[in-house]
Amino acid sequence: MPSASDIFNASLLIVDDKEANVLLLERMLRGAGYASVASTTVSHAVCELHRKNRYDLILLDLQMPSMDGFQVMECLKAIELDGYLPVLVITAQPEHQLRALQAGAKDFISKPFDLPEVLMRIHNMLEVRLLHRESKHHCRRLEETVQELRTAESGLRTTKAALSKEKAALDEHVLQLQRANEHLVVATIKAHELADQIQVARDQIDYTAQHDALTGLPNRLLLQDRLGQAIEVARRQERPLAVMFLDLDRFKYVNDSLGHAVGDQLLQSVAQRLKSGLRHSDTISRQGGDEFIVLLPNIEHAEDAALSAGKILAALTPPHRIGEHEFHISVSIGISIYPDDGQDTEILLKSADAAMYYAKENGRNAYKFFEPEMNARVVRRQSIETELRRALERQEFVLHYQPVIHLLSGKTVGVEALIRWQHPEHGILLPDEFVPIAEECGLILPMGRWVLREACSQAQTWIQAGIPPLTVAINTSAFEFRGKNFVENIRATLAETGLAPHLLELEMTETVLMSDSASTNSVLNALVDMGIKLAIDDFGTGYSSLTYLRQYPVDALKIDQSFVRQMTSSTDSTSIVDAVINLGINLKKRTVAEGIETAEQHALLLALHCDEGQGYYFSPPVPAGEFAALLQSGILPLSEHQHRSTI
Repeated sequence: MPSASDIFNASLLIVDDKEANVLLLERMLRGAGYASVASTTVSHAVCELHRKNRYDLILLDLQMPSMDGFQVMECLKAIELDGYLPVLVITAQPEHQLRALQAGAKDFISKPFDLPEVLMRIHNMLEVRLLHRESKHHCRRLEETVQELRTAESGLRTTKAALSKEKAALDEHVLQLQRANEHLVVATIKAHELADQIQVARDQIDYTAQHDALTGLPNRLLLQDRLGQAIEVARRQERPLAVMFLDLDRFKYVNDSLGHAVGDQLLQSVAQRLKSGLRHSDTISRQGGDEFIVLLPNIEHAEDAALSAGKILAALTPPHRIGEHEFHISVSIGISIYPDDGQDTEILLKSADAAMYYAKENGRNAYKFFEPEMNARVVRRQSIETELRRALERQEFVLHYQPVIHLLSGKTVGVEALIRWQHPEHGILLPDEFVPIAEECGLILPMGRWVLREACSQAQTWIQAGIPPLTVAINTSAFEFRGKNFVENIRATLAETGLAPHLLELEMTETVLMSDSASTNSVLNALVDMGIKLAIDDFGTGYSSLTYLRQYPVDALKIDQSFVRQMTSSTDSTSIVDAVINLGINLKKRTVAEGIETAEQHALLLALHCDEGQGYYFSPPVPAGEFAALLQSGILPLSEHQHRSTI
């Protein structure tokens, strides 16, 4: 049996036309302890080198120019007359492995190299090679002995014992060869098992690199690849495909109010709904945050994409139950069609993104197909977002004030402060032009804090100027209400401006009250305990619920101007206004009508016993100084009631 020293002193020849592979194998073998390692990148030189040096093992690359590995093995057969080729082939093509063994190679290693496998195979082959050489040596000695016995006179007297001894030695070497072969088989099996484990690990790494860790959906990288392939197929077949850009509506409310853990669970629930509403041939990908992309590679007409979008909207309609919370999540969808809206991945995605913003700006929970003019709208939106950030720093915002009138007495009982943006290029901008964008990009929080501080400070300034104390009402967005330190910030602002808590009224929509009732109730009770008043803004346009009106300590209901303006032309609107006023009367809550523009509307609201109203019929919104002048001149007579402020 060869010793470890014999094996590591064996001579090896590396044959590969690529210098980098030769250097890699040389470094690997010398590092493992092999002392005699030669190499060549010229396949024609192998046979002559082996004829001179008779290497114990040749590591032979099959893919070489002019003379490949199979031709080299044919040449080596002329040198190794006994048919034993000490060749370990190197190949990256599995289909060549069996052919190489049939051609005379004793084993193979695969590219790319796996260090433990390569060293194990080389060690086992050298062990077998040296045993084979010893066996040949003993066989030769046995033949020489037999020949000597035949030629010598004493050959006839050769004892059976001598022959038996030689035969026993030969049998021992054969047994060692068999054992070495068994070791080689076991090592080969283990090497294959190791290779399988490595392949499983590589597959897992590939999957992780191409899929979203949270939802398991394809990520941006995999979507780009599939979309590129789908475009090529669509181009060859001259057929359309669709890309849908999905953005969850008001998802930021969840993260801001309940934390990312609940938000992540909601995203997983949404992902499951989206997958259930699509075909196997479609791809649904999460791009990050609350954005998803859907690829529809097999459509005949644009209407097919509309059908898929409708299914997605329907799939997300039922509430999502996450722990103790129940969420109603909708989605805005933008659709682009190849080739009309773009002929590469980047343009198709940008077009779908632009259409999604249009859907979000026009009511949400809907889908819109891309139209060329949407690009200008997206550019405008991005410009506004950038300018909004600068506007806060440059103090470009102001508050205008509109009086609230007690309808029966005609006296001023309050004032609503409306935010305006004094844009340096476009002049005065109204809230509808920038507040939705501020909500989406998170700027509504610092903007809301500015409105709170400015309105409270102005109210205190009026008091110091001799105007009777008036209540200031601030319209509170859901972002602010669910944000951290909301109550603490209000308390600090009142302390900073010196305004008494009972002179502050907060307005919020029904949407704010609908989510997470336990948390909502806690915040509202904390505000009421401070002495702050509460009102529901745009009542009737959201998810009206008598349960919430009874549960929460609300002081007033504000009737949305869309109902007020249609009262004289629509009996349905009149009935809604009448119902809200009667609801307020029965629940002992003040009712305030918004958007009064005509004497007829004023008279009808008075007849329905509405408490208060505001609108251009009485006065447009005016700057703070002008409003104070109107009060001091008596044009807007004061009463004992208070006034309100909102974005």
